Amino acid sequence: MYGIGIRRVATAMVTASAATLLMTACQPGGSPAGAGSSPSGAPVKPAASTSTSASPSTPSTPATSATSGSPTHTATSSTGAKACGLSDLKASMYQAAVRPDGTGTGAAIVEFTNVSGKACTVQGYPTVAGAGNGSPEKNRPLKVTTTGGASTVKIAPGGKAWTKLTFVQVQGEADGYCKSGATPASYPTLVVGVPGAGAHQVALTDGVIAECDDKVTVTALSAAKPS
Repeated sequence: MYGIGIRRVATAMVTASAATLLMTACQPGGSPAGAGSSPSGAPVKPAASTSTSASPSTPSTPATSATSGSPTHTATSSTGAKACGLSDLKASMYQAAVRPDGTGTGAAIVEFTNVSGKACTVQGYPTVAGAGNGSPEKNRPLKVTTTGGASTVKIAPGGKAWTKLTFVQVQGEADGYCKSGATPASYPTLVVGVPGAGAHQVALTDGVIAECDDKVTVTALSAAKPS
């Protein structure tokens, strides 16, 4: 009887061990029950690691605009000066040293002096008209051809900017003639318009403007004095 009881106990232990192995084999992923699942059998996520790795520090960068991606800044004029107004400039005109051969005044330099107390800027190509004897409505605009690149010119108080006007030259002697057959025109004064700074009526210091075809070639306003 004693030996039989021992065999029965041993048999019960073997049966229990087999049941345990069977349950283990049925767990998802083959992991032991309770090691990767909750009591209900649902998988349990492993706890997040609390260790961190040191990353190299990066230099700070300037704030950028949400629209352009460029560093934010306050917009200012590239020269830090306002555009010249009509009263800021005084115009004078004289014959150019380099001009076409002929009878008329083939080229003239118009000089603009900043007579204000502050720096100001000019830019672009002037317009030109023959003055209508004091009557603006009688001014005769000339057809302008531009030459050279235009850029902003900053004029200090007392400083100057220039443009050169080159006309179709009158030919021959005395009153001369125009190659095109047009009648030569003579203007004691011109009205020269500066973009944004108004129209300036100006006379040659020596003579009058004599030209053909009512055409003129105009250089951009410049800080360099033309010849």
